[in-house]
Amino acid sequence: MSAGAGGVAAGGEIKASALGANSTVTYTEHLYLTETAASVQWPVLVGSVPVLASAFQPRTVLRQAVDVARGRGHTVVLASDSPDTARPESGIRTPVQVMTGGGGVGKSQLAAAYAREAVRDGADLVLWTSAGEIQQILTAYAQAALLVQAPGCTGGDRQEDAQAFLDWLAATDRRWLVVLDDVTDLDAIVPWWPDSQRGTGWVLATTRLKDPRLTGGGRTRVDVDVFTPTEATTYVTTRLTDDRKPHLLDDQAPALVHALGYLPLALGHAAAYMLRENIPCTAYLQRFTERATRLDEILPRWADTERYGRQITTTLLLALDATDKDPHGPLARAALRITAFLDPAGHPAALWHTHTLATHLAETQRPEPPRRRLRRRAAQPRPVTGDDAHAALRLLDRYALITYDTADDQNYAVRVHTLTARAVRETVPVSQQPTLALAAASALLELWPEIDQPHPGLAATLRANTDALADNTGDVLLHPDTHPVLYRAGNSLRDAGLAAPATAYWQHMTTSSERLLGDKHPDTLTARGNLASSYRQAGRTEEAIELLERVVADIEQLLGDEHPGTLPARANLAITYWQAGRTEEAIAIEERVLAHLERLLGDEDPNTLTVRGNLGISYWRAGRTEEAIELLERVVADSERLLGDKHPDTLTARGNLASSYRQAGRTEEAIELLERVVAGLEQLLGDEHPDTLAARGNLATSYQQAGRTEEAIAIEERVLADSERLLGDEHPDTLTARGNLASSYWLAGHTGEAIAIEERVLADSERLLGDEHPSTLLVRGNLASSYRQAGRTEEAIELLGRVVADCERLLGDEHPDTLTAREALLAWQALEE
Repeated sequence: MSAGAGGVAAGGEIKASALGANSTVTYTEHLYLTETAASVQWPVLVGSVPVLASAFQPRTVLRQAVDVARGRGHTVVLASDSPDTARPESGIRTPVQVMTGGGGVGKSQLAAAYAREAVRDGADLVLWTSAGEIQQILTAYAQAALLVQAPGCTGGDRQEDAQAFLDWLAATDRRWLVVLDDVTDLDAIVPWWPDSQRGTGWVLATTRLKDPRLTGGGRTRVDVDVFTPTEATTYVTTRLTDDRKPHLLDDQAPALVHALGYLPLALGHAAAYMLRENIPCTAYLQRFTERATRLDEILPRWADTERYGRQITTTLLLALDATDKDPHGPLARAALRITAFLDPAGHPAALWHTHTLATHLAETQRPEPPRRRLRRRAAQPRPVTGDDAHAALRLLDRYALITYDTADDQNYAVRVHTLTARAVRETVPVSQQPTLALAAASALLELWPEIDQPHPGLAATLRANTDALADNTGDVLLHPDTHPVLYRAGNSLRDAGLAAPATAYWQHMTTSSERLLGDKHPDTLTARGNLASSYRQAGRTEEAIELLERVVADIEQLLGDEHPGTLPARANLAITYWQAGRTEEAIAIEERVLAHLERLLGDEDPNTLTVRGNLGISYWRAGRTEEAIELLERVVADSERLLGDKHPDTLTARGNLASSYRQAGRTEEAIELLERVVAGLEQLLGDEHPDTLAARGNLATSYQQAGRTEEAIAIEERVLADSERLLGDEHPDTLTARGNLASSYWLAGHTGEAIAIEERVLADSERLLGDEHPSTLLVRGNLASSYRQAGRTEEAIELLGRVVADCERLLGDEHPDTLTAREALLAWQALEE
């Protein structure tokens, strides 16, 4: 990678093309690289530093506070009203400044100034990353690890490479600056704060949060507030003068900045308006005052519960009036209304290419119907193209009403300040809000990929915008019918393996549906069923069963036994029974549901394939291995033909077939299939998705069965660590991973380690799953084997005798697990005789 414009020469000297005051520093894009350069080319620049404002103010007082804290080696948090609670600590501390303050006060601008100065001063590494989601930070760290060739960085695992970068930062003598812009998740970022043991680096972060945790770990918080009166006046003076319109300045400039509350965002709106309309401060202040009087009716002071003040609102509406004079002005006003109801952090530019928004924008441009009595053909709205929509967005960007940056992350290309969005929403008549809400919701749904796991950034953005739209429109998307985008957002959380957020989402949806639609409304039952699925994914099996049994009973009463809406609920109940170890009950339901689906929807409907696959799993669990294989081979073939090789359902079907092959002793076929499944899931869902972890664990079990014990142990140790971290110590998948690792330790002769783990797993399984759950029986049998290997024969025989009795009673005499346990027990007893 070359240094590029603004790079620093090898000796630390600034090149001739050094950064200008208004130039853009564009570093490598936030794409995860998979190859390393031949050698490191310093300086290394990662991320995209924002351009400084045309009349950027140095904020001298704030900079002094930051620099003092940095000199003491403290983290600095810029906040608004809480005292500094950080304590000095001994030893070298990495200066970490966290700037906290409300929107529009200039936190990112101040951070950008420091980043640009670091480049000019010859820093070896400058990294700038958005920190709204932890994955953005990990991606930037992993990319930087490749560029600096951090030890241990392979390019194969984002999290491991990110950790390698942190280790490199801690140990390096090179000078570095890491900027984390807009930190939102304080819990997630805890392990990812950089540190410099050599004292050569520092960290600068911005956030809107006000939280005492920001001052932990040696961090110091510094408040970021509005401009001082001098800074505000200087800003307006510089802005108008630099644009060669000093004649717009007059003696009312101080009164104007005071009326605008010294807020940098408001001053930006005002300056842009004055420059565009060529009006002086006095005239602008007069218009501002007039508009303020009229706005009291729709934006009264008592409604300002968040203490934003109405100055920014007034400034916003003046600028919006000015856009009306542009040919795209009416379209810009309509586009701003849509944007105001979405997530201020940003939405994809592609949203404006959807047919839904094109139609909505065209309708807003429909001319007034003629007032003559003669019957005339209704005027048709002029079609709105993607180019029209983007011209409108560029117009809004010009007046600083939004930020429209297609060169930035496309998922957040269109952004709007929170106050601006709020102000616009409050000017939209209540009668028009449903139309806007439904148009935005349908556009989000149209943009949403059918399978969104390969696009985690887009999926997260669409979920955030759906949440914002629902929050900003009250109950519009829930009543009288639930809009499908709300279901899509909840399912996206579940598909991403985010069990806790999915559970919280569906709890809210269920409560809202019950309140608005009633207990027995179909949409309420759907929300309740999705909540049960989230419980099941989170390992809360008994809660899931209780809820699903209620849902099934209500749907059967409402729709009847064979209604298409009844069958999915019954199938979900069967899955939950299976997870609880109630395999025979699951089989009875699945056989009935499959017969109905084949008759009602046909053999090749996706729902039919899903239930057929679930039945195959239940057969496998019940020891009906050949039936399971026959069914699952059919499902795999149909899924590959109808859905494609890489569809999540195809990968799931292949993994289930592999488990049946392993049970039948066809180990090599199972391994070949599972290696393919693991690779597909890693590519589709990522390394840390629960489905990926489960598939990796199944592959390790097959390796173990094939005698490849050391390979199995290496995989299982990683799966267990990931499961404990991502799912928790007591999740059923974590118990399974821990038990599988113990089995491999036993095979490798690590008997003591195996016993310690198995005793813990057995206690947890008995407590969480129950004495008679199939997983509990399996762990009990494995512990018996470990006891025998350790020479504790009497304990082993006693424990295995219990397992045999339980298997005969619960699984039947001919179940493979029963046969295996009985054969082992007889052999052990014979040896003792």
